[in-house]
Amino acid sequence: MAVDVAKVEIKHVTDASGLEQHILSGRMKADEVIAVIGKTEGNGGVNDFTRILSDQAFRAVLMKHGTRSVAEVKQIPMVWSGGCDGVITPHATVFARNAKTGTKGKGRLAIGIAMSRTIKPEDIGRLAMVEIVAEGVLAAMKNAGITDPKDVHYVQTKTPLLTIETIQDAERRGQSVVCDVHESMGVSNGTTGLGIAVALGEISMPRADEICRNLALYSSVASCSSGVELDCAQIVLIGNVDGAGGPFRIGHSVMKDALDIDGIYAGIRNAGLDLPERARASDLGGKLVNCFIKCEADKSGVLRGRRQIMLDDSDVHHHRHSKAAVGGVVAAAIGDPAAFVSVDAMHQGPHGGGPMVAIVDLGE
Repeated sequence: MAVDVAKVEIKHVTDASGLEQHILSGRMKADEVIAVIGKTEGNGGVNDFTRILSDQAFRAVLMKHGTRSVAEVKQIPMVWSGGCDGVITPHATVFARNAKTGTKGKGRLAIGIAMSRTIKPEDIGRLAMVEIVAEGVLAAMKNAGITDPKDVHYVQTKTPLLTIETIQDAERRGQSVVCDVHESMGVSNGTTGLGIAVALGEISMPRADEICRNLALYSSVASCSSGVELDCAQIVLIGNVDGAGGPFRIGHSVMKDALDIDGIYAGIRNAGLDLPERARASDLGGKLVNCFIKCEADKSGVLRGRRQIMLDDSDVHHHRHSKAAVGGVVAAAIGDPAAFVSVDAMHQGPHGGGPMVAIVDLGE
């Protein structure tokens, strides 16, 4: 089955008109939509309600124009990353699966989805969560029809973080948690990154004391977000499958640091576009659908030998610094500020950098 991919701008916090226009035009049917990955304009923190508003708006469109039940629509993975710092434009990438078939010998985009078992508050930051996520990733691979982990180029997840209520729930049951509310976003993301890496054979099962500490352990294809709107891991896994229909192909690389523009173009080349050695945005020819990047402030406080102050800034959190900076680099590289740039990249790509994933339209 072929996958169609469309990027739509979010014009205000409850807007899903871009999705609705694609359905009304006949490009895709509401019942064919299987996943959405988007950026919303909130603060990107624990209390970022814009993620919930976008989630409600997009699901309402699918209910309005489709035949699936409320329960079925609720199960569609929608991963919302809050915070459009700098030049990043709020937008969503919509994935739909149709009945078209392809030609053998041509690897094209395939997508698999899975919802993991429940992740309890006491599991976050511990080996139990690594195991639950790894199990879910393998299920998503099977759903995508991918047998070789090397054909997987992107695993986007959404996992729970801690709240005061869930911490109290764990304590009432005699359980403990590994961190506080505000730390839990990074811990949830990092633990999930390790689960992805284990499932894909990038690393062996880590020790408990290596979780969120040994930053030499990471996945090159993981992009992990967390929020209060779920209690399991939502997993969207994307790769290439021989014979899958459609014109789209995916590839990846890693940005070694926040300024690694060559890493951006390497991911686009890996997806299948021929680019000159010294590429620029005009060389893409409108064939890049979107790119997905994780980033993180380097804990050394140094970037290419120069001192950085983002980790010392008491007024603006370093997440917002790094997201805005990398967002600017990516927008300049591709000529489009509607790019998915997300922070909290622990165990997702090399420390100080992060995975870079590109989806291209080969027009065949």
